[in-house]
Amino acid sequence: MASTTYPPVGPAVNPRVAISGMGIRAATTPRMAATQTGMWVCVCAIFMCFAALVSALVVREGSSTDWRHLVLPRILYFNTLILFASSYTLEVCRQRFAATVRQEVGPVDTPHASPLPWLYLTIMLGGIFVTGQCLAWRTLAAHGFYLATNPSSSFFYVLTAMHGLHLLGGMVGLIYMARRLTRSVTSTQASALSATAVYWHFMGLLWIFLFLVMAIRL
Repeated sequence: MASTTYPPVGPAVNPRVAISGMGIRAATTPRMAATQTGMWVCVCAIFMCFAALVSALVVREGSSTDWRHLVLPRILYFNTLILFASSYTLEVCRQRFAATVRQEVGPVDTPHASPLPWLYLTIMLGGIFVTGQCLAWRTLAAHGFYLATNPSSSFFYVLTAMHGLHLLGGMVGLIYMARRLTRSVTSTQASALSATAVYWHFMGLLWIFLFLVMAIRL
């Protein structure tokens, strides 16, 4: 008795392609986790470095007889607000980008859905912060406080300069992310943006810590 053959329902699935796709998705998750873990390790290392500098500041102040207290430039208060605003704009960018990924939208050139304007605004605010720090140095120099004038002024220049350099590194990362986001939206880029946001928010919290230390100790 001859058997009846029925045509397949729906498109045929290549097992190799399916397995390959599963492998790609499985490999993406460890990569994202590694990105986040690496960023947290970097953040902890940076914090330990600044904690050592602050410890040296406290010890030097306690054992010094020539310590002169500084009047911090008022522009530092404005710089603090700018850095807080940049954290807000970056968080808005991250949330909009995550929503775009969930909607599985390819390019991010749609004006109402694009997170790029918020990312550009964050970069601009970071540049304003660094410029404000330079103005703070000029203010101290105008009052006769230079790097080698006094131990207190030395610590001010070192702490603010190191923080500014690390912030510039974060700006480079944001510029790199902006270039990638102009091309496409992927879950890998979302993970990279989240890791960059962790670094940037940490720079904001670190500045608050340094600002309080300098206001109390310098």
